[in-house]
Amino acid sequence: QVQFVESGGGLVQPGGSMRLSCAASGFSLGADPMGWFRQAPGKEPEEVACISMTSTIIHYSDSVKGRFTVSRDNIKNTLSLEMNNLHPEDTAVYFCATADLWAVPSRCRLDAHGYSGQGTQVTVSS
Repeated sequence: QVQFVESGGGLVQPGGSMRLSCAASGFSLGADPMGWFRQAPGKEPEEVACISMTSTIIHYSDSVKGRFTVSRDNIKNTLSLEMNNLHPEDTAVYFCATADLWAVPSRCRLDAHGYSGQGTQVTVSS
């Protein structure tokens, strides 16, 4: 059974930092591009950051570029997202999932036929 479990969410003040982790079981993260996505209330899921199998291709959405860093450890079978200088508009449920990723032009999307976790709530508020 494939399972992705996210952790590290919570409440943080604007300008603060937070690190999210995604642990996979029943699935080798090294077999697919992976991504972090988020969904705010009343909105569609949007991509945050995606990373290729060997970490050679990385895509960030314009809204998080320069503030967030995605990484993966295929041996530990984990995916991480380091978030700095958080804004209130970053508030959402963040989840990890398999992704479709392209280098040129740089873009990624949720793999509609893949796997995703339940997500972890990130709230940015003073």
